[in-house]
Amino acid sequence: MKQRDVARHRPHVQGTFAERVHDPYKTRLKLHDPTVCTECGALFHNGRWQWSPNPPPADAEREKCQACHRIHDEYPAGWVTLSGDFVASHKDEIVHLIRHNEEREKAEHPLHRIMGIDEENGKLVVTTTDIHLPRRIGEALHHAYHGKLDFHYEREEYRLRVHWTRDGTA
Repeated sequence: MKQRDVARHRPHVQGTFAERVHDPYKTRLKLHDPTVCTECGALFHNGRWQWSPNPPPADAEREKCQACHRIHDEYPAGWVTLSGDFVASHKDEIVHLIRHNEEREKAEHPLHRIMGIDEENGKLVVTTTDIHLPRRIGEALHHAYHGKLDFHYEREEYRLRVHWTRDGTA
C-alpha cells in the first residue's frame, strides 16, 4: 500500500485520532497501589485488579471496583442469550458449563463476573460485568453443543451481546 493510501485508511476525525472505546465504569484516574475493593475484596496491585491470598495491607486505599459498581447499578456490559429447544432440555448442564467458565475466568480476572442468569420469554439470559466473559461463554457453548453463535459489539457503549441458539433436544 502506498504511503498516501495508508494515511487515507487511518482512523481520524477532523485531524485527530478516533475516540477510544467509552466504558463508563473504567476508572478515570490511576488508583493508589494498593487499593482494595470495599465490596468483593479484590486488590488493585501492580496496575491491575487481582485476588490476593493475603489480607490487604493496612495502608491500602478503599474503593469499589468496576465490577461491583456495575452489579450495584444493575448495568451489565455483556449479555449471553440462549434459545432453542435444546436449552430447555439441557438447562442444568448448560448452567453448569456457564458457571464453570465464570469460575475459570474470574480466578484470573476479578472484574469478569456473572451478574445473573435469568429466564425471559423461554430464553436463558446471562448478564456479565465485562465484555470478555460473554464471548468465552458463547464460544464454550458452541464448542460443546454446536448450534448457531452470533456476536454484536456496541462500541459506543462498551457492550457485547452474544446470541447462541440450538434447536432439537438430542
